[in-house]
Amino acid sequence: MNDNKIASGEPILVTGGAGYIGSHVVRDLGEHGYRPVVFDNLSSGRAEAVLYGELVRADIADTELLGSVIRRHGIKSVMHFAAYIVVNESVAQPLKYYENNSFNCLRLLKCCLENGVENFIFSSSAAVYGMPGKVPVNELAPLLPINPYGGSKLVSEMLLRDAAAADPRFRYVALRYFNAAGADRQARIGQDYRQPTHLMTLALKTALGQFPRLEVFGTDYPTPDGTAIRDYIHVDDLAGAHLLALEFLKDGGTSSAFNCGYGIGHSVLDVVAAAKRVSGIDFKVVHAARRLGDPAALVADAGAIRRELGWAPKVPHLDDIVASAWAWEKKLAARRP
Repeated sequence: MNDNKIASGEPILVTGGAGYIGSHVVRDLGEHGYRPVVFDNLSSGRAEAVLYGELVRADIADTELLGSVIRRHGIKSVMHFAAYIVVNESVAQPLKYYENNSFNCLRLLKCCLENGVENFIFSSSAAVYGMPGKVPVNELAPLLPINPYGGSKLVSEMLLRDAAAADPRFRYVALRYFNAAGADRQARIGQDYRQPTHLMTLALKTALGQFPRLEVFGTDYPTPDGTAIRDYIHVDDLAGAHLLALEFLKDGGTSSAFNCGYGIGHSVLDVVAAAKRVSGIDFKVVHAARRLGDPAALVADAGAIRRELGWAPKVPHLDDIVASAWAWEKKLAARRP
């Protein structure tokens, strides 16, 4: 528990709030007067990343404790981040992903409905679209995931949809992330995984000499430079979308799904070039085969979240995203020589 940074405002339960995206949302909740109650087993998150509120170290599978926390704090709003996120791992271990991402969401949802939770914000993914026929992709596109990670997120969205249809008191927003990147612009928190998989993080760690080379997976995609294209969104802008979604639901907004991205695609080689440009280091890059389950291009049509929630990005430029991640990675490196 971080006693010196517990606000007196409305309590918000944040599952997975010690992880990368969750911790940035917890930061914003605390800075906006909410009282985060973080429920995290710390399998990939870190206690020191929880800048505000109370940290309950536990697993969602412990539904007895989960229910008691909801009742004790009088929780009416939940933000759910806890999930496995590595696409190629999901292809190799699909049941692991459905067990944690889908079944644990079911456990949490059931506990929420039994204890009077009214608002639920879900950390979903653009992976629910699979390989969309049209890019940028909007929320009306077919949901046809091509890997178990995306499938597990879609199952959770279906659970939320059906629960909301059955109970008029319960409403949700599913935020479909494209590629979260960057770090807190004061370098207080950022990605800190034991085994990083995000491209930008790996590139910058390679620049720092922590890896001998950066592997680029797939150079034969049907894209201008042959590498996969993604829509990179700064984690601060993503965090801001969660607070707007919370306000939307509290103001009576209807259950909805929104894309979270900038509508700007950058290839893997674009990100590599930006990492070299920002760091000033020309690190080694090697080409490797495509990874299983990776689509060629995913770029958001984010018109709906701009119209409905009034969301306006603050850090849309790739070099600025990389610069924030670079400051964080240098801080981590200095901390752990």
